[in-house]
Amino acid sequence: MCIAIHSTWISFIIHRSTNQLFIPHMLQAIELGIRRGDKILFEASNFQVHPGQKVGISGANGCGKSSLFAVITGELHTDTGELKFPDSWQVAHVAQHLPDSDRLAIDHVLDGDSQLRDIQRRLTQAEQQHDGVRIAELHTALDNIQGYSANARAGALLAGLGFPTDTHHNRVDTFSGGWQMRLNLARALMCRSDLLLLDEPTNHLDLDAVIWLESWIKNYRGTLLLISHDRDFLNNCCTHIAHIEQQRLTLYAGNYDSFERIRSEHLARQQSEYEKQQRSIAHMESFVARFRAKATKAKQAQSRLKALQRMQRIAPAHVDSEFHFSLRTPEKIPASLLQLEHATVAYGDTCILSDISLNILPGDCIGLLGANGAGKSTLIKLLAGQLDPVSGTRQLSKDTKIGYFAQHQLEQLHDAHSPLEHLQQLDRHAREADLRDYLGQFGFSSDMALTPIASFSGGEKSRLVLAMIVYRKPNLLLMDEPTNHLDIEMREALAEALQSFEGAMVIVSHDRYLLNASCDQLLLVDAQKVHEFESSLDDYPAWLNNRNKQNRQDNASHDDASSPAGDGTGISRKNRKELKQLQAQQRQRSRPLRQKIERLENSMEELSSKISEIEQSLADNDIYSAENKERLQQLIMEKKQHEQEHAGLEEDWLLASEELEKIESETDTEQV
Repeated sequence: MCIAIHSTWISFIIHRSTNQLFIPHMLQAIELGIRRGDKILFEASNFQVHPGQKVGISGANGCGKSSLFAVITGELHTDTGELKFPDSWQVAHVAQHLPDSDRLAIDHVLDGDSQLRDIQRRLTQAEQQHDGVRIAELHTALDNIQGYSANARAGALLAGLGFPTDTHHNRVDTFSGGWQMRLNLARALMCRSDLLLLDEPTNHLDLDAVIWLESWIKNYRGTLLLISHDRDFLNNCCTHIAHIEQQRLTLYAGNYDSFERIRSEHLARQQSEYEKQQRSIAHMESFVARFRAKATKAKQAQSRLKALQRMQRIAPAHVDSEFHFSLRTPEKIPASLLQLEHATVAYGDTCILSDISLNILPGDCIGLLGANGAGKSTLIKLLAGQLDPVSGTRQLSKDTKIGYFAQHQLEQLHDAHSPLEHLQQLDRHAREADLRDYLGQFGFSSDMALTPIASFSGGEKSRLVLAMIVYRKPNLLLMDEPTNHLDIEMREALAEALQSFEGAMVIVSHDRYLLNASCDQLLLVDAQKVHEFESSLDDYPAWLNNRNKQNRQDNASHDDASSPAGDGTGISRKNRKELKQLQAQQRQRSRPLRQKIERLENSMEELSSKISEIEQSLADNDIYSAENKERLQQLIMEKKQHEQEHAGLEEDWLLASEELEKIESETDTEQV
């Protein structure tokens, strides 16, 4: 039935079967159930995601996270219940297929803005028809969507995701698979979406690009659903966590750390209540067994028996299966594992690393940092013996046994062989029972241990490669992005195992949790050199930002110096006194605007906090019951009012910012 509310912008519908209110302006699941074949992924799930919320989807591999996305995009249908969101919402997601196209990279990204492409197409038609009125209208429409800055936006996305400027006009099909996936991600970010679906977006990114993507997501104003197994990424990006476990999807307010705390408290309470109930059941069953045959106690025994039958049983607290393994003790650990002496590595005539000296000792736990393309993976390959130095030396101790993990090793697995067969090829004399017990530590149950890996997911293949590396008992681990495709439980098990490893390790990873948990030394790969990063990992984003800023300044200075009007200092046809006068006039004109912008930002931040508090209240399923109708109406109206106020302030902020930018650009023009 419909519930009338004194509002012109929304109506509510109560679903009779669930007593749940459907609110058309949100993403809402009502008794949602999804199956894949005979497997139930989740059922009877109810949740609401409000506009502007950023929700991390958590759960073990295979629990249904990607299937939920497929339902939203229309690739799958629900088996039971409904999943609703407004028809007007523009949904963006990252295409999983690799584009095979001769289009330019920047054009592939621009194609993500369908509104831009539609206006451009109609503008071309109007120009061919010499329709002046239509041309003027379409130019206005193009200006309204900031279409003239679209190329700059696309270029900024490509740069943030690690594409050098000179590659933006390369053909899509000239990039490798991983870089093509980055192009697909940039294309999805280019879309003017109301709902953005990101499924493991960091898998093909390095740490620099992950940090940039975090910043982009924080400024994204639409609704976000994010599948990720990167704890720090979820913490920094998400306002809510939707956890799938035991065929249920539950929405929690807060980031991943908050979710874990709330969930652990819930599990502790559930286990306590379960144990208490079990003691009560045992006592009642004992009474019935002892006295049901006694005439004087038969009535009481029968009463307790009926109480047992009516009792709603509490399930024991259950946590999805966790991984527990340790790195096997190396057979020998030499005093020095590996040495580089003045080593230089090059690809053809291009020098990547120059004059590198490094001595890896037992107990060294090294994490490699560096900007995209600086040579981190190259250094790992050099250490692993995959590359030879063009000068200098690489010396390996005769007792050093290297365990090298890289993503290309997944492709070297045999699809027709099972995990057990892969291990048997490493150790022909091992007992099958021992190997199956060992595989169980990595999440390969008795059935999976005997199943050909052709149907395995990327995460399952990564676990198998890791299990094979650990089985060899290496004393030097070299790992290049080992956590790609691994879920959070496996990542935590890996970090815990690395903490007690008796050998040495060198790790490249975009997973800051793994680096923080396992590494006690950070090396920075930069400008063809390798040296110690003396700050902490938390300081790395600031270092990266300063480095990029310095690069931009250096490029600007170079452009000025090479300009015909330049004098090599970046100042052309103006003496320093005139420049200082211009700068003083700019500061005087811009000061009131800067103060206004600061006031507006403070007001918007205050309103955003109020909206966030209301959204946390709206995330509670109980608020949608019929008895809370008035409270729900009040919260929604307050949220609507705050959002309208925020939109007004944001418009004022944009106008003030544009005016400030105009003043600054006028001054820049005068300087030139």
